[in-house]
Amino acid sequence: MTDVRPPQTVVSKLFRSEQGGHEQVVLCQDRASGLKAVIALHSTALGPALGGTRFFPYASDEDAVEDALNLSRGMSYKNALAGLDHGGGKAVIIGDPAVDRTPELLRAYGRFVASLGGRYVTACDVGTYVADMDVVATENPWTTGRSPENGGAGDSSVLTAFGVFQGMRASAKAKWGEPTLRGRTVGVAGVGKVGHHLVEHLLEDGARVVVTDVRDDAVARVRERHPEVQAAADTASLIRAGLDVYAPCALGGALNDESVAALTATVVCGAANNQLAHPGVEKDLADRGVLYAPDYVVNAGGVIQVADELHGFDFDRAKAKATKIYDTTLAIFERAAADGIPPAAAADRLAEQRMAERAPAETWLRPTVA
Repeated sequence: MTDVRPPQTVVSKLFRSEQGGHEQVVLCQDRASGLKAVIALHSTALGPALGGTRFFPYASDEDAVEDALNLSRGMSYKNALAGLDHGGGKAVIIGDPAVDRTPELLRAYGRFVASLGGRYVTACDVGTYVADMDVVATENPWTTGRSPENGGAGDSSVLTAFGVFQGMRASAKAKWGEPTLRGRTVGVAGVGKVGHHLVEHLLEDGARVVVTDVRDDAVARVRERHPEVQAAADTASLIRAGLDVYAPCALGGALNDESVAALTATVVCGAANNQLAHPGVEKDLADRGVLYAPDYVVNAGGVIQVADELHGFDFDRAKAKATKIYDTTLAIFERAAADGIPPAAAADRLAEQRMAERAPAETWLRPTVA
């Protein structure tokens, strides 16, 4: 019988699917500056939603909303497992940051963040930088990832990379018995804000590193500093290059049917958000003997850093908390083995357990006074 059900829309996903459940989605438009943005709040059960702002030239407005929904949901789980008293939120600005970024647009976005009265705390993400957050912060007090000169923590990619490295050490411990990448070959796809810091940690630990990036200058920067690093032509070549560890550090969806089938690595641990292209990929990885470190667990160092900024930033305090990503990752592998489920499912269970223990806080359903 032919399935005559209409295709799932973004709205039906929001209200009816298991992947929905968002508390609030705000569509923002300022014609004067050209701003078109989406702010999605998935959960405030643990506190005000915290998550970055992505600036990206989406193919369609629907794609932008879809990305905001997926990313904000991931932030709820990430913040829960990072032990933060924050729910999950995310914002996307539709446009090419190289062309459309202006102070007027960023200030307009900051006013929309202000309109939520503290229910959403924003920060940097793909396409936005510390200097952008300094501008956004001129319109509201709920902006993190600002420059040290403006009372902020600076570049959050530093602790993001550090946390991924801790997750990779835990993966090595679970897979090979020792928490080190020494002598292992690690392929890093994407050596931008986070990836190039990760390369530094890997080399210091004695790993062999192969990199790729859609930007030739990003690869050149790494190889100029470290000539021993090898370069692959593209991601498809990288994942076939005889790796022990594959580290996706660019955009999401890196683990799909095609890439999983081609993987030579037996560990996947990287900084990119939403690495699993669709449900079921985590089982395919497990069936092939590939240990997958859930992305939202290992890449939580950045959100730990910006959350600390809200309390008067102390780098050593934030780094100590990011170090615990090692223990959290190991605990997830142990839970997965005990329950007979993939690590991604074990991570989801632990995050959902923490969120369920805290009923949504009514105070976060009302604007707060700055």
